[in-house]
Amino acid sequence: MVKFFSKRRLKIAEQIIVVIFFAVLIPMTVSGIIINNINQQSNRAQLRSAAVMIANNVSEEIDVFVNSIDNELAQIVATLEYYNSPEQESKYLDTVIKNLVFYKELAVVNESGLEKYRAYNHRDNLYVFERKLKDGRYLVAVIDVESQNKNIFKSLLEDERQIYVIVNGELAASSNYSQKGYENSIAQLPKHLEDDKAVIYGNTKNQPLAYINKTSPKALVIVNTTESITKDTIDYNRDKIILSIIVTILTVFFVVGLYTSYLYINIRQLFKAIIAISKGNYERRIRLLTNVFTPFEIVFLGTEFNKMVNQIHKSYIQLKKKNKELKQLNEFRSNMIDTVSHEFRTPLTSIQGYTSRLLRQDIEIDEETKQKSLKVIKRQSERLKRMIEDLLVIPDIEGSRLNVNMVPIPVNTVVENAITLVKNDAGREIVNNVEDCAIEILADHDRIEQVFVNLIENAIKYAKEGSPISLDYEIGENKLVVLVKNDYDIIPREKLKTLFDKFTRVDDKTTRTTRGTGLGLFIVKGLVEAMNGEIRIYSNEECGFCVKVMMPISEG
Repeated sequence: MVKFFSKRRLKIAEQIIVVIFFAVLIPMTVSGIIINNINQQSNRAQLRSAAVMIANNVSEEIDVFVNSIDNELAQIVATLEYYNSPEQESKYLDTVIKNLVFYKELAVVNESGLEKYRAYNHRDNLYVFERKLKDGRYLVAVIDVESQNKNIFKSLLEDERQIYVIVNGELAASSNYSQKGYENSIAQLPKHLEDDKAVIYGNTKNQPLAYINKTSPKALVIVNTTESITKDTIDYNRDKIILSIIVTILTVFFVVGLYTSYLYINIRQLFKAIIAISKGNYERRIRLLTNVFTPFEIVFLGTEFNKMVNQIHKSYIQLKKKNKELKQLNEFRSNMIDTVSHEFRTPLTSIQGYTSRLLRQDIEIDEETKQKSLKVIKRQSERLKRMIEDLLVIPDIEGSRLNVNMVPIPVNTVVENAITLVKNDAGREIVNNVEDCAIEILADHDRIEQVFVNLIENAIKYAKEGSPISLDYEIGENKLVVLVKNDYDIIPREKLKTLFDKFTRVDDKTTRTTRGTGLGLFIVKGLVEAMNGEIRIYSNEECGFCVKVMMPISEG
């Protein structure tokens, strides 16, 4: 068994069954056997004591009955001495029989007539007492056995034991007579009987026999404990003990089984939660079945486990967030390197080329060519400056650290200034419908100007060839809406959702036809929101690409 347990770990339910078997079932069974044995010994001693007590009681009743008969017969004999004729004697005896009903017959007979009465025995339900008169005759008293038994066994009428009174080898009186019981009782008598003492004998230990061999008057009293009495005492009590043990064991099994089932359910919940956690499901919680059978330790363990899972889940969400940020940072770094290497190379190449031309000493450069080269160098330098400023403003936008000076500004002035700053090399038509709007908005002058410059340049960059750029306005509730529109192919909804991200462009790397870092809309959104405004983009049949900038209206 030790080898079996060393190879296989038992489950909790199996361990509880083993514990119950060794700690409850075996001790209770052993205790039941011991208690039953003690109970049998006690009941057996009680039966033996009862047999002895009844034998003594019957012996005393016989003494009382015999003494009573002897006294009465002595009085009758003394009285008969005064009568001289048989007629007077007969009349007197009739009177006695009427007064003493348990006498069936009283007669004065000679010795020859005595033989008839001596022939009576227990089978005739008669018992004969005799007394010798002075003249040699005998007074014979015939007593009904049933009346005799009522006198001798009057205190044992409800007892089921078989009692036999034997005189001169003949059964003189009995209670609960049974032929088989009488024969068995006689057969088991020892060869040598002790006188005037109650003695237990017999071969069946749970059915004790008792006898008293009386010397005066000479009689043998036998008490037989029947099988029914044994059943009513030893067997009945033994069955009650066994039944109580069985009920106790079943109750223990039921209570422990109920307790084990609830405990097993809760532990399985814990196992399932642990397995779920091990597989990466950090949202799994333990749902305990709590009742009076749920131990405090299990409830405490479940509560603490759920707290731990909550912390793990929070840490996991934070880790996912950090990983996403790290991924975005890696993408930002990769895109920035791409952008810097791609977008910065063109203006630097132009600046380097035109600078080298101006520095050449082997040729003579006219004034017009010099001015043209210097303008190109200036324009490319400004382009580099804008790209660097765009890159520098990104950390401030992401960290919400933009410093803005909110002042009332006429929207038409801001838009007109932005149009003059826009690089419009393609000569696109810009329709400014905002010039008629003198409403003042709350914004930072330089930041809002940068917003409209970026939006107008972006609209020019992606507009279809020959199509105009239009600027309109709408007045909303406490806000002024400025719309920048161009004519462009409808942009898919999925693509629109990503245009406010860093380094995102309408045309990807494979279809790119325009220059730019892909930071314009990201910076515009950050600047607008820093000034308590809102920005939205649309693309449909009426408006190829439309940007709405909503800024708060100045109340002054």
